[in-house]
Amino acid sequence: MAQKKESMSEHTTVKIAIIGLGYVGLPLAVAFSEHYSVVGFDISSQRVQELCSRYDRTLEVSSQELEAAQNLCFTDRIADLKDATVYIVTVPTPIDNYKKPDLGPLLAASATVGRVLKPADVVIYESTVYPGCTEEDCVPVLERESGLRFNQDFYCGYSPERINPGDKINTLKKIQKVTSGSTPDIAQFVDQLYKSIITAGTHLTSSIKVAEASKAIENAQRDVNISFVNELALIFDRMGIDTTEVLEAAGTKWNFLKYKPGLVGGHCVGVDPYYLAYKAESLGYYPQVILSGRRVNDTMGVFVANKLVKLMIKKGHKIEGSRVLILGVTFKEDCPDIRNTRVVDVYNELTDFGMQVHIYDPWASPSLVKKEYGLELAASPVGPYEAVVLAVAHKAFQSLSLVSLTQANSVIFDLKSVLPPDGVDSRL
Repeated sequence: MAQKKESMSEHTTVKIAIIGLGYVGLPLAVAFSEHYSVVGFDISSQRVQELCSRYDRTLEVSSQELEAAQNLCFTDRIADLKDATVYIVTVPTPIDNYKKPDLGPLLAASATVGRVLKPADVVIYESTVYPGCTEEDCVPVLERESGLRFNQDFYCGYSPERINPGDKINTLKKIQKVTSGSTPDIAQFVDQLYKSIITAGTHLTSSIKVAEASKAIENAQRDVNISFVNELALIFDRMGIDTTEVLEAAGTKWNFLKYKPGLVGGHCVGVDPYYLAYKAESLGYYPQVILSGRRVNDTMGVFVANKLVKLMIKKGHKIEGSRVLILGVTFKEDCPDIRNTRVVDVYNELTDFGMQVHIYDPWASPSLVKKEYGLELAASPVGPYEAVVLAVAHKAFQSLSLVSLTQANSVIFDLKSVLPPDGVDSRL
C-alpha cells in the first residue's frame, strides 16, 4: 500500500505537472511555480516552443511573468513528467456536433498521466465535467495505464477552474477556489495546495462529485439567466420596444439581476449546461429549464441575421450581394478567445442570404479563425458597407468611426448596446 501523502508543511518535496497549457493551465503553472517546481505539458509542440520563447498567444500571461517563472519549464515529452508527484489536468472538455460531451481530450490526458503515475501520486482535475466523471470515467483510465489501484496506490482531487479569459481584475489568485479529494486526507492536501497560491481562499467540499456539480451549475445558472433576457429581446422586438431601455429601467430595483441579451459562446456558458443535461438524461430525467435556455440562446445568431435583413429591406437595400461588416469574432470583448463563438452563426445565416460578409477583429488570430471555422478575417474594414453589425464590444470598436465605412442609408446593428443609441438603427 502506498505511503500517506505528505502534509503541506513538507511541500518542498511536491513537484507539480500541469497537463494542458491553455487559458487555464498556463496561469495555474505560473502561480504554482512561485512555490513549487512545475513542469507544464502540452501536446502542441508549437505551443511549447512559444512558451519557451516567453510568448503566450492567449495573452493571459505576460512575457515578463514567464521570464520571472524560474521554477517552471515546458515540454511536450511524456518522459519529462515522470518525476512529478502531483498532476493537474486542465484540458478542454468540449461538446460534439450532437451537443454531447466530448471526453476525448480528458481521457487522452488521463492516459498520459497514467503512463507515468507512481504510488502516492495525486491527480487533480480542473476541467469542467458532469458530476461523477472524475471517478467513473477518468479513474479507470488511470488504473488501466498505471496498473495501480485508486485510493490505495494513487489518489484524485477535483478543483474546478474559474478562469475568466481576458479579465485582468478577477485573476486566478483573486477568485475563491472550490476543492475536493478522494479521501479525507487527500481532500485536505488538495485544499492546502491551492491555499498556498489562492489569496481569496478556498472552499473544501465533502466529495469530488459535489465539487464537479458546483462547477456545472455555475455556468448553467448564468446560461438560463441570459436566455431569459434573450427571450425578452425576442418578445420586445415584436412589440417595437428597446430591450436595453427596458432592462435599464428594471435595473433600478436593488434585487433585479442585471443580465444583458446577446450571443452566448465561449468555453463555459454555451457548453457546460450540456454536460449537466447529459448526466441528468442518463439517470432518466429530462432537464426542461436548462435545455430550454440552451435552445433560446442557440437561436440568437439566426434572430440577429434575420433582424438585420428586415432592417435593410426597410431602408431599400437589395439583400443579395450587399456588403456587410461584422465587427468582432471572439466570444467576448478585449480577448483573443474564439472558442465556441456564436458570431459564426450570424455570419453563416447572412451568407445564406447571398450577402458578402466581412469580419474584422484586431484581437483574433486569423490563422486560428481559419483553422477552427474556415473563415477569412479582413485585415482592415474597407467600406462602404450596406450594413455594420457590432458583435463584440472591443474598446477599439467603440472609438471606431463608422462614417467612412457606411453610406447614408446603411444599417447599423449594435448587439452590445455600447454605441450612442441615436447613431444606430437597432440594439439587441
